[in-house]
Amino acid sequence: MPFASSAVTDSDRSVPSSLWRDGDFRRLWVGQTASQLGEHATLVVLPLFAVLTLHADAGQLGVLRAVGQAPFLLLSLFVGAWVDRWRARTAMVLTDIGRTLALSAAAVAGLLGWLGLPALLVVAFAVGALSVFFDVAYQASLVRLVRCDQLVRGNSALEGSRSAAQIVGPALGGALVSLLSAPIAAASGALFFALSFLSILRIRRCESMPERPERPLRVWRRIHDGLRFVVSETSLRTVCLASAAFQFSFAATMTVYLLFLPRELHLSGSAVGLALAATGPGALLGSMLAAHLPSRFGYGTVLVSAAALSDGVFLCVPALHGSAAVTVSTLLAINFVFGTAGQLVSVTVMALRQAVTPEGMQGRAAATITFVGMGMAPLGSLLGGFLAMEWGLRTSLLVTAAGMMLSPVVMALSPLARLGRALPAVQDAPPKAAYQGTPSENKRKTAQPEHENERRRRERRGIQQ
Repeated sequence: MPFASSAVTDSDRSVPSSLWRDGDFRRLWVGQTASQLGEHATLVVLPLFAVLTLHADAGQLGVLRAVGQAPFLLLSLFVGAWVDRWRARTAMVLTDIGRTLALSAAAVAGLLGWLGLPALLVVAFAVGALSVFFDVAYQASLVRLVRCDQLVRGNSALEGSRSAAQIVGPALGGALVSLLSAPIAAASGALFFALSFLSILRIRRCESMPERPERPLRVWRRIHDGLRFVVSETSLRTVCLASAAFQFSFAATMTVYLLFLPRELHLSGSAVGLALAATGPGALLGSMLAAHLPSRFGYGTVLVSAAALSDGVFLCVPALHGSAAVTVSTLLAINFVFGTAGQLVSVTVMALRQAVTPEGMQGRAAATITFVGMGMAPLGSLLGGFLAMEWGLRTSLLVTAAGMMLSPVVMALSPLARLGRALPAVQDAPPKAAYQGTPSENKRKTAQPEHENERRRRERRGIQQ
């Protein structure tokens, strides 16, 4: 993997040769998977609580979703700069505690009838803010925890579970609300965060930390370096634009979608949960396809075609009418296709980002892409609520689903579509030396490709001997 350097030296014999025999990695994976499931289930539990229990209208639902997504816009860049300087394990443990307490308090208040819309807005913002910390921290933690030769498999496992949780979590949240009621579903979400806390807390190995300059950089300078790196790398710049287009339209679509299914199609909570659950098997299939299709057909071809299929299939939803059995069956098929293609895109994009990002820039690169992509989600949610009130649910769903097609169009018109059967080589990305510090720290250094630096190190060792 280009630019990847291990946080654990090859001389560290305490790390097993097999990644899955590494107990600390298993604890990280279990904790990250539980946290992602809890996070994405909560994204559905809280809106359904507002709709089914508090009888929120379209505008109020849009505001609730926007408030929960606002931390991605407000905090991502600062969190990325912070995580690159501190221990990721500590950040993950503290955020898990915070989210467990917030959802537990919401569940108790809901059962007692004390939880109104203002309090629900506070809970949504708190959970969203803490999730930003966790999401950036876990993406930076792996390169500090395992050897260089284990990074590819480790990233594949973590990002596969993250992508699956993005798709399975909403289905799980819908099912919990239908079967247990919204307050108890919120308590169930808290249990996922508690499981994540217990698992990550048991990680024994002390993660290494990136070297800090003698004079620590101001947070704005670290944020600027992360932005500059992403903007200067063509692949990451395209990923940002495509992610922004998708997240904006998808947030608007989901706001209308969560109203369209129960109010326009008259589906019960269990039917909604069943339809959303079809994305789970689709995500599993997408994960398996992601291991083979890019190397066979090319990363660019797979990204563009999978994104077009994933986003385009939602255009079928506004056309649904008829009996509940036919409607639910069609929704099952639509969500299965969306899960398969969406997972394929997510895993492929994450592999691309990991391949072209240096270790010391992982947190800031992830935070920058999150800021640009997820930062558009609050605006999309507000737009979805506004359109639903002004144009009606069916028309609004058609318009917002059509907007999702902007993402594959952006990728198709960019160099990303021309990627071949291998990820970009070292020389295709900005030299690593240029991103080890600020411009003032590096102005006397000459940016060299990685293989040239290695050759010179070998020559120096030979001279010393």
